[in-house]
Amino acid sequence: MNQSPVETALSRAMIRWSLTKSTPVAETPRSWIFRVEQNGRNFAALKIIKAVASVEEGRGSRLLQWYEGNGAATVFDSHNDTIFMEWLDGGTLGDPVRAGHDDEGTIAIATIVASLHRQRAAAPDNLENLRDRFAALFASEARAWPHTARDLYARASGIALKLFDRPSAQIPLHGDLHHDNILSSDRGWLAIDPKGVFGDPAYEIAPVFINPERATVIAADPRRIATRADILAQRLGYSRKRMLGWACAHAALSAAWDLAEGKAITTQLACLPNLLAAYDQA
Repeated sequence: MNQSPVETALSRAMIRWSLTKSTPVAETPRSWIFRVEQNGRNFAALKIIKAVASVEEGRGSRLLQWYEGNGAATVFDSHNDTIFMEWLDGGTLGDPVRAGHDDEGTIAIATIVASLHRQRAAAPDNLENLRDRFAALFASEARAWPHTARDLYARASGIALKLFDRPSAQIPLHGDLHHDNILSSDRGWLAIDPKGVFGDPAYEIAPVFINPERATVIAADPRRIATRADILAQRLGYSRKRMLGWACAHAALSAAWDLAEGKAITTQLACLPNLLAAYDQA
């Protein structure tokens, strides 16, 4: 009987890395995840990337290797579209934040960003330019947005253009760093699933301002927005105004992605007015 592509990739990975047992953990639109064992003692993870996501996930996996375990999960090896990496079995940073510990969560994110952004050897090739990543926002038509949100779209798009027109440092970025892409481990909080982007370091924390999932009441709270911005600016040294500008721009970009897929943009529309107000006051 012919094997499916995932069965073939899994079989080859088990042999290549001398693995003794595999347990399926999750399937997403972009990959399959397995927990694997070596000699019945040590756990690790296998991520098998689906062909439809090969380009973006490939950028992310190369960036994850480049981090060398500093602030992120460790990649032990990779071959084609299969990644052999550290197993993280803790909960996400979203859990304590949803339980009311938002300041602690923001401090943890600042610590991770500092680790991810430390100077390293030459960056991986073929990272996605940040401006290219915003193509969906700039291509979005106002009429695709709810009537009451079109002014929000216009303002956020204008802020994004202004940010791109003002030169900044350009560094490798995780590109999707938020609470539920950060897992607990015996080494502390570690980032997973980078997108592999190249651009303004202040953009890195933009997704934080519309997250974690299932916590819109926290993300949209003006007091939480202000405190998050204060903590991140103080600990990372980035301009508060620029960070909040990117937060506005990213919220609109996220909405544009969801609108293109026919999804609701309830969270983005709850956060964006207060993010814009905070930007105006910064």
